[in-house]
Amino acid sequence: MDPIILAAATAVVGAMATDGWKHAQSGLTALWRRVWPEQADAVAGELEAVRSVMSGAREESNVTEAEHNHLLVEDWREHLHELLSRDPTLTRELRELTERQLLPLLPPTERAAVGGLLQQAQMADAEHAVQAGRDAVDSSVKGNTFQGPTAFQSGPGSTQDITF
Repeated sequence: MDPIILAAATAVVGAMATDGWKHAQSGLTALWRRVWPEQADAVAGELEAVRSVMSGAREESNVTEAEHNHLLVEDWREHLHELLSRDPTLTRELRELTERQLLPLLPPTERAAVGGLLQQAQMADAEHAVQAGRDAVDSSVKGNTFQGPTAFQSGPGSTQDITF
């Protein structure tokens, strides 16, 4: 699954519990309206319904909050995958929506976790780039020690998206 879909779905579920949800919801609905105008209002309604029953459903079920959130993330991964399958050109816009509208709504630990899924490197004239999700030491990048999984790319003009 595309990392942007996982990041966006996770951010959608996390943002549902915030005061800025209406703004995030309108951004998501706008993406749907461009691809499936006839479904946009239904998606907006589903987003609102899921948000309004989120806490009540957790209290009435035998699943933990983490399990419940995981189920919601899986559901929205499917929705977003379907949306991007229909119009792959929306990938960049979904990434921007996630980075600009959804991530700022999340608590710092959630924001860092979701943001870590969105690493991207583009090189023009540089010799190489290093991206790290955790530990890394590279002698060619003097003075830098990275903590965790690391991706190293070399050569001008190369591009890669990374998921750790």
